[in-house]
Amino acid sequence: MKRPLLLLIFFLVAGTLARTKFYKEIPFIFRRLREKNRLPLLSLFFLTTALCLALLAFRVRMTSQKTFLFLAWNTFLALIPYGISTLLFAFHDRLKNRWQLLPLILVWLVFFPNAPYLITDLLHLRSDPGVPYWYDLALFLFFGWNGLMLGYASLLDVQSVLTQRYNRLVGWLAAVGSLILGSFGIYLGRFLRWNSWDLLSSPQDLMRDIGVRILDPLSYPQTYSVTIIFSLFLVLGYLLLMQFSNAHQKNDLSSPENRWGVKP
Repeated sequence: MKRPLLLLIFFLVAGTLARTKFYKEIPFIFRRLREKNRLPLLSLFFLTTALCLALLAFRVRMTSQKTFLFLAWNTFLALIPYGISTLLFAFHDRLKNRWQLLPLILVWLVFFPNAPYLITDLLHLRSDPGVPYWYDLALFLFFGWNGLMLGYASLLDVQSVLTQRYNRLVGWLAAVGSLILGSFGIYLGRFLRWNSWDLLSSPQDLMRDIGVRILDPLSYPQTYSVTIIFSLFLVLGYLLLMQFSNAHQKNDLSSPENRWGVKP
């Protein structure tokens, strides 16, 4: 029910876009992404994702085992929030009312946990006589790292949009809140085996599992332990990346070239 439902949604959306002749907007979208300086980042993510899939394909080819094909599916799910946030970043200024952003961001938030979720696939790492252990370790690290970077890049887009349309405080509250909710989503996916599209296929059962853990937290210590640990990991990682970026920007601005008015 799960994957077929997601594929059904995909084909419905694709059909709608085809009927509205969305393809005619592709050149404009390309120009807009170039204006927003997004093409280099998109190219890098294309390369990292292609490398992950190539490593996986090589393993399948050499062993004739399809054991880890779920990594490709999980990567596809991780690309969804990044695709949403990229379009949101490029075209949010076309929305005259800033409150129109909220439904789009909620859809993004539903899929956001799929990106950092990939790091938990390391739990599947086992010694396989037919494959060097180091190769499988590298395989899982590549997929996990790629998913985490997709998640951070996606979150940065959303934070930037909210900062522009609201203010800096709203942007940071949304960023930290998304990482905490994403950590809870990781718990729901890894331990309870819920997925983003279960909001449509099994909403009552999903809400029941969430509700009992909110109303009776002491009976579910694992829920809060996993959520807190992953929240710390994701929030601190995000803050470090932001600090690295800010530190380099300040160094660039204070360099002799910039004091003379030359762009770095």
